[in-house]
Amino acid sequence: MHQAAQIEIRRATAEDAQAIAGVLYLAFVEFRPLYTEGGFAATVLDAEQVLSRMKEGPIWLLLRGETPVGTVAAVIKEESVYVRGMAVISSARGSGAGSKLLREVENWSAEQGYARLFLSTTPFLHAAIRLYEKSGFRRTGDGLHDLAGTPLFTMEKIVSK
Repeated sequence: MHQAAQIEIRRATAEDAQAIAGVLYLAFVEFRPLYTEGGFAATVLDAEQVLSRMKEGPIWLLLRGETPVGTVAAVIKEESVYVRGMAVISSARGSGAGSKLLREVENWSAEQGYARLFLSTTPFLHAAIRLYEKSGFRRTGDGLHDLAGTPLFTMEKIVSK
């Protein structure tokens, strides 16, 4: 597959905020009917919200050639790294893009000295859940919680420092 060779991941800058907002929208719009209005709005950020997140922790942008096709963000929470804003547009799914994004966060976490990563996802994002499980994430016993009425559960992964 030639497309995989063209994939590049880099740390996002303020100039990438609109592109990241676009990736989030394109990645989640097909699932919009499954979200509450508030849950969708909290998942699909606008450029200003992306800029705010950049102040909390790194965001990465995955490009295929010049086209933004994926993103992920990380923020340190207590003794762990919270993986959030993980998104891959539909045309790039199955290309290894999601795995590359997760590895980028894992590498950054290890460099920062954190061994535990965690994330929240919705029960209806089946392909994302399979990706997380394949990457070593397991559901925690925390049970369901919600994002503005959209159900969520937590997954975690312990990596070596």
